[in-house]
Amino acid sequence: MRKLKYAQAISEAHDQLLASDPSVMVIGQGLWSPWYAGQSISELDKKYGKNRIIDTPVSENAVTAAAIGAAMSGMKPILFHPRMDFMLLATDALVNQAANWSYLFSGQVNVPLTIRAAINRGGEQGAQHSQALHAFFFHTPGIKVVMPATASDAKGLLIAAVNDGNPVMYIDDRWCYEHEEDVPKEMYAAELGKAAILREGQDLSIVGIGHLTLKALEAADLLAMEGINAEVIDLRTVKPWDVKTVCKSVEKTGHLVVADSAWVNGSVSGEIVSTVVVNNWNKNLKSAPVRVGLPNTPAPVASNLETIYYPDEKTIFKAARIAIGKESMSSEYKPSMNSPGMIVG
Repeated sequence: MRKLKYAQAISEAHDQLLASDPSVMVIGQGLWSPWYAGQSISELDKKYGKNRIIDTPVSENAVTAAAIGAAMSGMKPILFHPRMDFMLLATDALVNQAANWSYLFSGQVNVPLTIRAAINRGGEQGAQHSQALHAFFFHTPGIKVVMPATASDAKGLLIAAVNDGNPVMYIDDRWCYEHEEDVPKEMYAAELGKAAILREGQDLSIVGIGHLTLKALEAADLLAMEGINAEVIDLRTVKPWDVKTVCKSVEKTGHLVVADSAWVNGSVSGEIVSTVVVNNWNKNLKSAPVRVGLPNTPAPVASNLETIYYPDEKTIFKAARIAIGKESMSSEYKPSMNSPGMIVG
């Protein structure tokens, strides 16, 4: 074990995948830049050659279609979209083609494609450079979706995605890039579809998605100061998500907060809450679940408005207090100006 930052762990996963399997290639924008994407791709073109690390023109649809063709021809491409927002230009190739080919050909054709899509929120980047769109692909059959929050999962989930044999959307958040922890040096794969309990507790279940998983851990520290023992679950795989682990936790605690780094409307958090309610409402839930996410507006540009717009550990702390009855919520939608983000019951 040694400590790596999240972006370093992504780089090591790329390195080990390329070294162990000649069918692995990386294609996308900015791959030959020494600083791009938190330096998570740096020097790979020098080590493995520009025929395996292919820096493309800015043409999201064309490069995505090329990667799909390579996958269907026996390669294992890692397709890099440095901003998830612009990946929408390739929606036809992803949703209508990559997601459906195996089904349409009765499993005789596979598309072992990993789509790495980065969320570049914050830093005054505004509405067209900051969007977390995992709910869009959560809704699409045929594409798995993973969102690592920790450095160890940044490595393990990328390796698992590349070796899965199906289209996998791997979403990394720039706000996680500095997260540092022990990461095994050897090559390993995290289990797709399995959530991780990062902190055990008996008073409240907090399910984190992406970057807000790290903030959920900080919120748990704040709650502990008030004698509230929160269990923190890192969803890790958004689709298929681990229903059993989440419901088992709620069965134990009786209270639920879901912290999602995207908008509340039409969200993954809504799917989790509805599933938990259907399975546990009459038996175990002691209060209505509470969701934390973005308010229903595009991301602002000004840094002072970003501070209000994006949820943090204080938002989750407040949501937890509401969930266990320590604090009231006066309306269904309640913007919290003292702690950024939106709390929804």
